[in-house]
Amino acid sequence: MTADDPTRPLRVGLIGLGVISRFYAAALAEVPGVELAAVCDLRDEALAPYRDRVPCHTGHRELLAAGGLDAAVVNVPNDAHAEVCGDLVAAGLPVCVEKPLATRLADGRALVRAARERGVVLFTAFHRRYNANALELLESVPPGVSIESVVVRYLEKIEEHAGADAWYLDADRCGGGCVADNGPNAFDTVRQFLGPVELAGAEVVRDAAGTDRQATVTLTAASGAGGRVELDWSYEGECKDVTLRLTDGSVHSADMLDGYPEFKQSLWHEYRGIVADFARAVRAGEDRAEGGLAALELVAEIYRGEQRPATDPTTTGAAR
Repeated sequence: MTADDPTRPLRVGLIGLGVISRFYAAALAEVPGVELAAVCDLRDEALAPYRDRVPCHTGHRELLAAGGLDAAVVNVPNDAHAEVCGDLVAAGLPVCVEKPLATRLADGRALVRAARERGVVLFTAFHRRYNANALELLESVPPGVSIESVVVRYLEKIEEHAGADAWYLDADRCGGGCVADNGPNAFDTVRQFLGPVELAGAEVVRDAAGTDRQATVTLTAASGAGGRVELDWSYEGECKDVTLRLTDGSVHSADMLDGYPEFKQSLWHEYRGIVADFARAVRAGEDRAEGGLAALELVAEIYRGEQRPATDPTTTGAAR
C-alpha cells in the first residue's frame, strides 16, 4: 500500500543479491502489502533467477532511472552503502539498508542529515531485533521490575557465515572486523532492552593481519543499568544469546537460535520482521535513522579508543 493508492502493495527494489538477499526476497513475497518489483546486481549470474520475474538491472542508478519503485532495500557490500544509499535518498526513495549504515561515521552522519532534510525514511536493518525468542524474553520482564544488566553474546566463525561474499573478510570493505560487522546487531539488542547506551569500555583482540576477531564491549544506560557484548569471529560453531539480570535478583536468558537448528534458519522470520517494520515506517513517513547511526557511533568510538580500560557495570552492582 502507498499514500497515493492504499490498495496497492509497496513496490520494493532489491539492490545487491549476495548471501542475505534470499531472506529479503522471501520476506517480500510473504509479507502482506509489499512486493519485489525489481532487482539489481553487477553479476549476471546473480540476476539469472529473477530474469523472468521482475526487471533486472546491473547498476543502482539504472534501477532508479527505470522508476516504478516506492522503496528500496540496499544489500550491497558495506563499503558501498554510503554511495548507494546517498543516491537513493537524493532521489527521494525510502531506504532499508543492511547494517552497518556505513563504514565511516562521517558518511553515516551525512546520510542521516540528507534523509532528514528530504524527509526520506532511512531504516537500518537489525535482524535480531525481530528474533522471536529475544522478543519473548523482553516481554517477560515483570511489571515493576527493572533490568539491572544485559549480556549479549554474538559468537560465530565468520568464514562460514560469509559464504561467497568474501568482502566480509576484507577489513577495508567491511569497515573492520567483528566490532564493525557483528557489533551493530549486538549493540542494537542491548539498546532494545535498555534504551540508549554509552560506551564504558572495550577490549579488542586482533589477528596477525590486524583484523579484530574478538571483542568485549561494556555499555551503560541512563538508568545505570549495564550492558556487555561479547563478539567472536573465530568461534567454533555459533552462539547468539541474551541474558538479563533483573533488579529482583532473578536471571533470565534467551537463545536466539533455539528452535532454529538449521544454519541461518532464524533469519527467515527475522527478515519478515524487518520488511514488515520497514513497510510500516514508509507508510507512516517515520524518522527511523537514529538506530543505525547510534550503532555506527559505538563502532567508531570503540575503534578510536581500543586501549581504554574497560569497566564492567554488569558486575559492579549497577544502579537500580
